[in-house]
Amino acid sequence: MTSLIILIPRQRRPVARRALIVVVGLVMLSIMGCERTHSSADASGAAASQPAAKEDSTKEEGPSEAGEGVTLTAEQAQKVGVTTTPARAVDYAAETAGYGVVIPHDTIATAVAELTTVKAAQEQSRAAAARAQRLAGTPGAMSADSVETAARQVATDNAAVALAQRRLSSVIGAGAAGGITEGALEDLASGKVKLLRVSFPFGAIQGATPTRLRAQRLDGAAAGAAQAPAGWSTQSIWSAPADASLPGRSFFAQLSGGEIGEGERLLVWVPGTGAAQHGVIVPAQSLVISGSKFWCYVEQKRGVYVRREVATDRPIGTGYFVAQGIAAGDPLVTSAAALLLARELNPVTEAD
Repeated sequence: MTSLIILIPRQRRPVARRALIVVVGLVMLSIMGCERTHSSADASGAAASQPAAKEDSTKEEGPSEAGEGVTLTAEQAQKVGVTTTPARAVDYAAETAGYGVVIPHDTIATAVAELTTVKAAQEQSRAAAARAQRLAGTPGAMSADSVETAARQVATDNAAVALAQRRLSSVIGAGAAGGITEGALEDLASGKVKLLRVSFPFGAIQGATPTRLRAQRLDGAAAGAAQAPAGWSTQSIWSAPADASLPGRSFFAQLSGGEIGEGERLLVWVPGTGAAQHGVIVPAQSLVISGSKFWCYVEQKRGVYVRREVATDRPIGTGYFVAQGIAAGDPLVTSAAALLLARELNPVTEAD
C-alpha cells in the first residue's frame, strides 16, 4: 500500500484544515479503488485460465482403462485373425461329478454260469433226498447210508449256491444279486445291457442312492454336447462295493440304448436338487488370463471388442457357464483374443 506524507504548516486555520482533510480523503479513496480493480482483474484472469487448464488436463489423459474395449477396423481385425461365434444359450443345473467304468460282461457271465450250475445241482440233490424220504418204510426204501448221503449232498449244494451268490454279489453288488430278476441277469451276462460301476469322492453323495445318472465318454465334450444326455439311460441304480483305487462311495447302474465298449471309462454326473439356471456357454478357446482372472472378448458393436470376466467354477461341455454379462447370440471372440488383450493393455501397439 502507498504511503502518503502530508506536511501541515504551523498556522492551523480552520478553513485550511478542513480543505486539507477533504484532499486527504479523496487521495485515500482513489488508492483503494485502484487496489480493488487490480484484485478483480487477477480473479477474472484466474477464473478464465481454469477451464483451459482443465481442458488441457483432459487432453493429456492416458490410455483408456482396462475393460473399456479395443476398436479395430475391418482390415485390422482380418490381419490379426479375429473371429467370432454367437454365444449359445444353455440351462445349467448343479451336478456332482464322478468316474465310471463299464464292467466286462465275461466277468458277469462267469459268475452267473457258476450260480446256474450249483443251483441245478442243488435241485437234483433236493429231489434225491425227497425221494428217499418218501420211500422210507416201503419195500423200495433206501438204506440209511443212502439217506444220509442224500441229506449231506443237499447241505453241500446249498453251501455251493450261497458261495456262488456271494461271488456274484462281489461282481454286480449285494443288492442286485438277491433282487435282480433272472431275465435282467441274463441280459447283463450276455452283454445286451451294460453294467456301469460309478465312484464319487468322499462326501460328494449324501443320503439315499441316486435315482438318475448322466454319463458320457471322456472325449464327449469334444462333440459339444454340453449337458445333453450322451445316449445312455440308467434303468436302475444300486450300491456297489467300495473301489480301492478311488476312495469314496460307489454305485452300479445298468446302461442301455447306446454303443459303448466294455472296460471304457466314463464321466458320470448326479443331478443336483436346485433349479436350473439360464445362461450361455463360453468356449474354452475364448478365454485369456489377466490379473489372475479369466476373461473373454465380446464384439459389442461393429469393430469394438469389450472384455468380460468369466468364472470357471462351472465347467460345461466345451467351455464354462456364464449367467450374467453375456447374452445369447452375443459375438464371442474365439481366436486372437490374446492379441486383443495385448492391444488393450498397451494401446500404443498397432494392430499389425
